[in-house]
Amino acid sequence: MTTSTADRLIKDLAKSLEVPDSRYESTDRSYRSLARWLEREGSLFHHVETDVYVQGSFRLGTAIRPVGGAEHYDLDVVCEFSISKAHKTQSQLHADLGRELAAYAEAKGMDDPSSWDRCWTLNYADEARFHMDVLPCVPDGKAQRQILEARLLSTTYVNEAVAITDSNHVNFSRISNDWPASNPNGYAAWFKGRMRVAFERRRQAIALVESANVNDIPTFRVKTPLQSAIQILKRHRDVRFSDEGSGRPSSIIITTLAAHAYGQEADILGALLSILKRMDGFIEDRSGEWWISNPSDPRENFADYWNTEPKLKDAFDDWLETARTDFQLAAEADDPQAIVDLLSPRLGRVLVEEAASLSAKKVEESAGVLSRISGALRQVLDAPHRRPARWPVVKSGKVEIRSALFTHPKFRKTPLLSDGRNVAAGGSLRFEATTDVPEPYQVFWQVVNTGGSAAKAGALRGRFEEASSAQGRLVRRENTLYPGSHSIECFIVKEGYCVARSGPFVVNVA
Repeated sequence: MTTSTADRLIKDLAKSLEVPDSRYESTDRSYRSLARWLEREGSLFHHVETDVYVQGSFRLGTAIRPVGGAEHYDLDVVCEFSISKAHKTQSQLHADLGRELAAYAEAKGMDDPSSWDRCWTLNYADEARFHMDVLPCVPDGKAQRQILEARLLSTTYVNEAVAITDSNHVNFSRISNDWPASNPNGYAAWFKGRMRVAFERRRQAIALVESANVNDIPTFRVKTPLQSAIQILKRHRDVRFSDEGSGRPSSIIITTLAAHAYGQEADILGALLSILKRMDGFIEDRSGEWWISNPSDPRENFADYWNTEPKLKDAFDDWLETARTDFQLAAEADDPQAIVDLLSPRLGRVLVEEAASLSAKKVEESAGVLSRISGALRQVLDAPHRRPARWPVVKSGKVEIRSALFTHPKFRKTPLLSDGRNVAAGGSLRFEATTDVPEPYQVFWQVVNTGGSAAKAGALRGRFEEASSAQGRLVRRENTLYPGSHSIECFIVKEGYCVARSGPFVVNVA
């Protein structure tokens, strides 16, 4: 696949992930409606200067369509009230907003709002397909500036700082100057600064095409390579961890590291490769403590949980290595089908084939672009935990799984003459492969399990396991512990290159 074709497919992939403009317009109307309600005569906040704004992925332009096509979105909204902490407790502010939200919900025929530690949730009707998390806060720039200056920390975005409510905070129910701090406007300003050149260039291009004033182009219609790259990485993360209950890297970590690593590349594929190469360079090791600073508040460590749960750091490293391999191999692939097969396990085959269809139509390569893999083989090949082969490929020999023998206490030994056979649980398997690659070489086996039982047991596997050989005879033994479709594949690696691979041998355990 040429660079231009790969770049075109990645662009169409990003488009397929986009939240429709109508969704942005709908959420915009909803939070502005709430702002008018809080400012109306009779509101508890009628005489209070109020600023209602969006935070999170909708604010940053990195929201993506949910996995599975069930388009239900989370909209994070901040209600900033010009109220002094000397005159109201966190508890009182939280309760006042709750009363107003309850009245708003009743007036709009909605369910009662739900109360959480820091915010309230407005539950819109099913057809609206989103809910709104509403965070109450008060301006806190002056107090936060004093704290940061005393600690000799950056105050670049401190004027935007706010104090928020949190029912778990020690001062939640009493008058105090000590409230939890946050800075969503400061973070958004930092993020926009990381892509300002690309953003303005694209906004001007849209205005030129539409013969419109630049300032009349809504920001949500302008998509930079940084935003698109983050959207793709978030989907890659979502699918990669879809079968596993823990370890999923947070969006704020991916977004922050990607924004740091963005080198102002003008195309999405270039931005992706550059970000993946550089992003872990912005993770600090502070005397054995992992640290990713909040750019708008250097006291906050986004990687705090890594220090108490080291497995989360391991999961991030594993995801990053997998993403690097996936997109590098995709960039180097020589045909559309190859990139579909490479990216489908961790982006979803439907999404990738949709993007491939768009690209195929543009370059008149529609014939043979979409794969028609089905059944057990498709389930295994598209397993999100199936690691991509990390070695460069130089085919100079062959390796084949020549025999597979199934043994079970209740049945006699059964040769599996072809893959895809059904076998019973509680048995064992012996695979033997042969290769014509001259020694020395390394042998790796990749076993991929699927199904709920394997997932529950934490035994999905998918990594490469090094083994030994004896005079070209390669033997691997496995047990049929979990119902589902499973595969095994043999790789021969010589001097850092994959010189032969057998292809997956599939076994269905009933």
